Amino acid sequence: MREKITRLFVAAAIAEACSWLALLIGMAVKYGPPGNEIGVKIFGPIHGGLFVAYGLLVLAVARLHRWRPWPTLAALACAVPPFATLFFERWAARRGMLRADGEPERPLTPVA
Repeated sequence: MREKITRLFVAAAIAEACSWLALLIGMAVKYGPPGNEIGVKIFGPIHGGLFVAYGLLVLAVARLHRWRPWPTLAALACAVPPFATLFFERWAARRGMLRADGEPERPLTPVA
């Protein structure tokens, strides 16, 4: 389960960035010389859905991998600027925050 949710998070980060690109192209066509709104009408809802999916998966992965609050907030904030989800995903992977081997990144503390 942990590995599957982690893979979904990575896929959502990539898909969200791709939907940003499609939406930006749609906006360029809408406000540029053609003046056609079809790109925004198509890619706006797609991007919105992927934005929400990415946010939910950030929360799920943060809980599963026991992320601290700051990386979790950074991951959520990276959904706003275009393509930032790609940079966060690569950053987290390099630091071992997305390991799916079952070992928690932080040691478990006993509850008294």
